[in-house]
Amino acid sequence: MFDRLEILQLARGLSAYSGARQSVLAENVANANTPGYRARDLPEFAEAYRSSTGMVELRQTRTGHVGGEDQISPLATPIFEDLQADPTGNTVSVEHELTRAADIRSDHNRALAVYSSSLDIIRAAIGRAR
Repeated sequence: MFDRLEILQLARGLSAYSGARQSVLAENVANANTPGYRARDLPEFAEAYRSSTGMVELRQTRTGHVGGEDQISPLATPIFEDLQADPTGNTVSVEHELTRAADIRSDHNRALAVYSSSLDIIRAAIGRAR
């Protein structure tokens, strides 16, 4: 019953999005010295949420696991903003990645706050205080 509440789906989606975006950021940092590597990022959350129909599917890593293909990581695209490539063609800026890491943490904390507040409201509605 409560798993169909849109606010909980939104909080779960934002949390999954933050995790997927953190993974892309980690790939960028790991390839900071790789010649020709182009820094990548995910589209804005609202766009990713709409394209995933409100649900982020699980990634199947072994046969028999539940889920399908990863729905967010394939959306990662090279960043074409004002990033200057170094002489090897790499566009990763560790400073820029650190700034984005702070944004990702903020998004994840927001998802947790929405989820926690929603659960408090549900508890109050059914008469169970925290």
